[in-house]
Amino acid sequence: MSPTFASLSVRNYRFWATGAFVSNVGTWMGRVGQDWLVLTQLTDHSSSALGIVTGLQFLPFILLAPWAGSIADRFSKRRILALTQSGLALTSALTAVLVLTGAVELWMILVLAFVQGLVTAVDNPARQAFVSEVVPHEVLPNAVALNSASFNGARLIGPGLAGLVIAAWGTGPVFVLNTVSFVSVLIALAMLDPSRLSTPRSARRRGSVRDGIRYVRGRSDILLVLFLVFMLGTFGMNFQITTALMATQVFHKGAGEYGLLGSIMAIGSLTAALLTARRNHPQLRTLLLALAGFVLATGGAALSPSYAGFAVALVPVGLTALTAMTTANAMVQTRVAPEMRGRVMALYMAVFMGGTPLGAPVIGWIGQLFGARWTIGIGTVAVALSLVAAAYWLSRHENMRVSYEFENRRPRLVVSTRDDVREPMPEAAR
Repeated sequence: MSPTFASLSVRNYRFWATGAFVSNVGTWMGRVGQDWLVLTQLTDHSSSALGIVTGLQFLPFILLAPWAGSIADRFSKRRILALTQSGLALTSALTAVLVLTGAVELWMILVLAFVQGLVTAVDNPARQAFVSEVVPHEVLPNAVALNSASFNGARLIGPGLAGLVIAAWGTGPVFVLNTVSFVSVLIALAMLDPSRLSTPRSARRRGSVRDGIRYVRGRSDILLVLFLVFMLGTFGMNFQITTALMATQVFHKGAGEYGLLGSIMAIGSLTAALLTARRNHPQLRTLLLALAGFVLATGGAALSPSYAGFAVALVPVGLTALTAMTTANAMVQTRVAPEMRGRVMALYMAVFMGGTPLGAPVIGWIGQLFGARWTIGIGTVAVALSLVAAAYWLSRHENMRVSYEFENRRPRLVVSTRDDVREPMPEAAR
C-alpha cells in the first residue's frame, strides 16, 4: 500500500475513517447552514452576531479543556465518543425542528451553539487521542494526516452541497442531513474490534488535571507549538466569518457561491493533508514554513479584487493552513506519553479552538467597523508577528537560528545553530 494511505491497512481504522468522513460532510453542511441562517434570516447580515455565535460555539473549549482531557484519559474513549456523537446529533435535530417549523430565533441559535460547544469540548480530545488506540504508533502521523484529509475532503463536498440544498429547499434540510450523518460514527464505533485497540493505562488518581498542565509547562517544544497554534486559530482560522462576509458584503454573492468558497479552499487543504501523510516525522521547520506561506496567501486573499481571484487565493490558504495544523497536531501527539495524551490534546484543542471565543467577536467587530477585507488581514498580521516572535525565542532559548537560503534556485527554510554549523534539530525543538 502507498505510504500516503499506510494506516488504512488497519481494519479498525478503515471503519473509523469511513464513519468519520460521512459525519464530516454533515458537519460542514451544518456550519454553512448555521452561518447562512444567522446572516440572512435572523439578522441583516450582521458580522457581529455571527462572531458571537461562533465565539459561543468554541467558548467551552477554554472552560472545559483540562477536565475534558482528564475524562478522555480516565474512561473508555470509545464510550465517550458514542455519548458525545449522540449529543451532537440531538442538538442538530433540535435546530432542524426549530428552522423547519419557523420558530427559530437568534437567541435559540446562541444557546444551541453553546450547548453544542459543551459537547464538542468533551468529544474533541477523546477523538484526537482515540486515533492512537486505533493504529500502531509507527503509523500514527499518517493516521493524523489522513484524519485531516478526511475532514478537508468532506469540506470539499459539504459546503457546496449545503449551498445547493439551501438554494433549493432552504436551511432546514441542511440540519436534517447533518443529524443523519452522526449515525455513521455510531455505526463505525459499534463495528470496531475492541481486542485490537491499544488502550493505555488509565490515570484515575486525583490531581490528574494538574498533572496534565504541569506536564505541558515542562515541555518547551510543546509550548512553542501551542503558541503558534493559538495565534493561527485565534486570528487566522475564522473562515466561518471571513468567507461569509467576503461573499455577501464584498462580492454580493448568494448561498451557492458562498458554499463554493468552502469547497474551493478544501482543494488546497486536502492536497496538504495527503502530502503531510507521506511524512513520517513532523518537524518544526515544516510548521514554520507553512505559517510563512499562510501569511502570504491570506494577504493575497484579503487584497483580491474579484470573487474569482478571491476563490483562487483560497487554494493556497487552505494548503498552508492545513499543513500547519496537521504538522502541529502530529508533533504534539507523537511526543507525549500515552497516558498523558488525552489531557495534552485537550489543552491543544483548547488553545487552537478555544481562541475562537476571543478572536471571533473581535474579528466580527473589525468587519463591522473596517470592512470584510480586514477580517482576513488581521490574521495575516497576527501570524506574521508570531513567526517573528518564534524565531526570536528559538535564537535566545534553543541556541538556534531560523533563516532562508536558495539551493538550486529553490527557497529552503534552514534551522541551524548560532555558529552556523548545521546539526539535526534537538527533540525539544522539532
